[in-house]
Amino acid sequence: MAWRKFASHLLPPAFWLGVWQFGALFARTKKLDFFLPTPWTVLQTLAGLCATGEFWATIALSLGRILMGMVFGTLLGILLAALTCASAWADRLLSPMIRMIRAVPVASFILLVMLAVYRATVPTVIVTLMVLPVVWSGGNQGIRQTDGQLLELARAYRFSRWKKVKLVYLPSVQPYLLSSVTTAMGLAWKSGVAAEVLCTPRQAIGTEVYNAKFYLEIPTLFAWTAVVVILSLTMEWLLAAALRRWKGGSVPCE
Repeated sequence: MAWRKFASHLLPPAFWLGVWQFGALFARTKKLDFFLPTPWTVLQTLAGLCATGEFWATIALSLGRILMGMVFGTLLGILLAALTCASAWADRLLSPMIRMIRAVPVASFILLVMLAVYRATVPTVIVTLMVLPVVWSGGNQGIRQTDGQLLELARAYRFSRWKKVKLVYLPSVQPYLLSSVTTAMGLAWKSGVAAEVLCTPRQAIGTEVYNAKFYLEIPTLFAWTAVVVILSLTMEWLLAAALRRWKGGSVPCE
């Protein structure tokens, strides 16, 4: 029934809000309420932030940086996947570098990139570096899993290169690529905000999180953290909806 479905979605967040409220009340009895505000206090702080134009400008700028890095990382990942599958020498040369990028902690990359580019550019570069290996891995796997019999058939009928890509490779790569892009979106959002926290560009969500922590504005810190969570879930939902529309079916959840 509809009400049971509604209740199944409502009960988990209601439970954790109750745990938060109980923890805040317990902290108040121990004179520690400064470190754990109530949900209502955070909601009031968030409402105050939403009433300012600077709040929405900050969100727009952070979204722009992260989405730009997501696009760059996806395109580079697809290009490098095609290149490493087409050439054994390219695979030997590029695969170790891509795997190294995936293994290096994001904080190390942020500090290194900060030495080379402007602060406002750091989040975009970091997101690109974090997304690239994920998309490359999915594209690489999809290309290598392409049915050999279909490739033989394409050669027998003398398909052009573009026709072979469109009719043989793309259907094989699509499920792997969609799954990797969905995974990469969550990683892009986390790494992008982390980069903003460390490099503190002008008007950025990460900068606001850092300032709230630095000045011990705990309700504001919680409010901006809630913004990060809400935007992350919204972006993943929108991406999943767009990919379902493109694929014509469901996208595997990670």
